[in-house]
Amino acid sequence: MSEEIKKLDKRGNLVYCKESYGFEYWCKYDKNNNEIHFKNQKGFERWYKYDENNNEIYWEDSEGREEWTEYDENNKLVHWKNNYGGELWWKYDKNNKRTYIVKKEFENIKEKEYLSRTKCSRFELMEI
Repeated sequence: MSEEIKKLDKRGNLVYCKESYGFEYWCKYDKNNNEIHFKNQKGFERWYKYDENNNEIYWEDSEGREEWTEYDENNKLVHWKNNYGGELWWKYDKNNKRTYIVKKEFENIKEKEYLSRTKCSRFELMEI
């Protein structure tokens, strides 16, 4: 059995790993120590993007998958969707426990979101 090999950058981030069973991967980080790129020996890659609070807001991979996430003003996850049509919304109770939003509530949120992005004139409803 071979030995595991790990290499860290100056900030202590794992930039290379070869696990004892042969799996090998590389990682790159931004100035805030957020992982922005992952690649393994089989050619699989994933790229990440973050908001100003270091919340992961987007990733895409070399197989065509994508995911987006949104956070509230308290950095709590409130919305997730992917490029295959999956989408979830969450809300938080008074104890900060996250709960799924049911379909009817989701439809109301989408309607409010749409109305907040539009303005009404006497003659038509226009996108802003």
